[in-house]
Amino acid sequence: MTLRSLTAAAGAACGALVLLLAVPGSASAATGQFRYTYTTAEGYDAVGFLNNPESGTCINLPAPGAAPDAVSRAPKNRTDATATVFLDADCEGDTYYVLRPGAGASDRLLLRSVVFS
Repeated sequence: MTLRSLTAAAGAACGALVLLLAVPGSASAATGQFRYTYTTAEGYDAVGFLNNPESGTCINLPAPGAAPDAVSRAPKNRTDATATVFLDADCEGDTYYVLRPGAGASDRLLLRSVVFS
């Protein structure tokens, strides 16, 4: 092998490494469903759910037909990831609870946002 072919091979390898590092990896997601209950503006109980939610990203829980800033309750973590639920939106505040995979909580546990690990 000549010096020229070694240099070309090394350059190709470096280029491939740069491309590998530059391409973003696929987003990881919890597999399964996260469920919660909320009350609509008309006073009816409704069930919301997140299918295969993204991990590491705070999710403010949607509550269609509910009053703005409505509090949800009774989360059920049917995913394969740990869910940390927060009373405040944007996963902020000191009031939070950790749900292991497969766990659920009573109607007394209130939440507005969740993040999966």
